[in-house]
Amino acid sequence: MKKVCVIGYPIAHSRSPLIHNYWLQMYGIPGLYEKREVKVPELQHFLHHLTAQGYVGCNVTIPHKEAALAFVPHLEDVVKRTGSLNTVYFVGETLCATSTDGEGFYQNLVTQVPELDLTGKTVVIFGAGGSARAITERLLRENIGKIKILNRTHSRAEELAALFGSKVVPIVQNSFVSESRDAVLVINTTAQGLRDQEKLNVDLSCLPPQAVVADIVYVPLKTSLLIQAEARGLRTVGGLGMLLHQAVVGFEKWYGLKPVVTHELYQRVAKDVEQGSN
Repeated sequence: MKKVCVIGYPIAHSRSPLIHNYWLQMYGIPGLYEKREVKVPELQHFLHHLTAQGYVGCNVTIPHKEAALAFVPHLEDVVKRTGSLNTVYFVGETLCATSTDGEGFYQNLVTQVPELDLTGKTVVIFGAGGSARAITERLLRENIGKIKILNRTHSRAEELAALFGSKVVPIVQNSFVSESRDAVLVINTTAQGLRDQEKLNVDLSCLPPQAVVADIVYVPLKTSLLIQAEARGLRTVGGLGMLLHQAVVGFEKWYGLKPVVTHELYQRVAKDVEQGSN
């Protein structure tokens, strides 16, 4: 039986076991996916002894996504470009890592809005952390026109822009209205809007009618930003689909089968979100 786990601190809130164990049952694969609480001082030892603990890989979540880079011998290019990982697996006896956050966001986006054409277009992203980096990296592969980064700490937006080149530009916080009039996609990658966190207050009246507003927050399932966008008649993309789609890559690496994100799985996890906490 192939065992996999998700590691983090804290880890009780993770819904990854719900997703992966659903697929294991769906495809009749003998395996188990579980949570393991790993504190920062324990990270290196845990990763270097995955096999001894019976694991064929793991997911990595907060606060280890960046620190784990130092303990994995082979990093995929996407990890090197974004400076963050979330999926660890073996090729033979070599420990490897990738980042699936950007791919998860993109696959959810094209599933929800298949007609969206990003070629040569403008995207605005709130936030400059690990998720913003991962999403920026993935969107740049779509021949995008420009990605504008808006972050409370402007220097972090500048750092992200410097990482990816001329198509990514930092913009100051009070310039959203003037900078987003031609945006086809606006993305919140911050924790604003998360249950018990402050809301993301932004004026969406400047957006063109064909614009899409996306939020990677999925607790609550529909954030105040998405509610505001829907009130203006804009299309929206919630964060739960990103969580489900980012899990696909890891499952395929561990179990050799690419799973399908079904409506039943979405509803099962959505019910858990609504009943539980963040």
